[in-house]
Amino acid sequence: MDKHAELSYCGYEAFKVLAKNYLKLESHQLFSSIATLLPDAKMTPADVTEHLMPKTVRGDAEIYLESLIKGLELVKEKGTLKAMVERKVKESSPKDEETENRNGENWASDEREGRRDCRNGGEFE
Repeated sequence: MDKHAELSYCGYEAFKVLAKNYLKLESHQLFSSIATLLPDAKMTPADVTEHLMPKTVRGDAEIYLESLIKGLELVKEKGTLKAMVERKVKESSPKDEETENRNGENWASDEREGRRDCRNGGEFE
């Protein structure tokens, strides 16, 4: 059985806990930039953690915070572009009410061809 787990996005308070755990920081001058980007970027705590974890020898925490800022900006930009494309697609595709039902199926042609809906007790002929 497939289950879909809805994960929340990382908020500023969660980010501060991650920064304290991984970078031993309670505050930094870049925190304000991160606080501004987090709500719009929609990044999970796991994705934020990837930017905060040292991949090689532990370096300056600022390197990891700048990496996170770049990642947040990229995710935010992708989200904005995706929303623009979806809006354009929605605007450019006219709905033909005669041929579409609630599931997007072509019922008008089925009825013209003498077919009946299986869900209403009929069978397709």
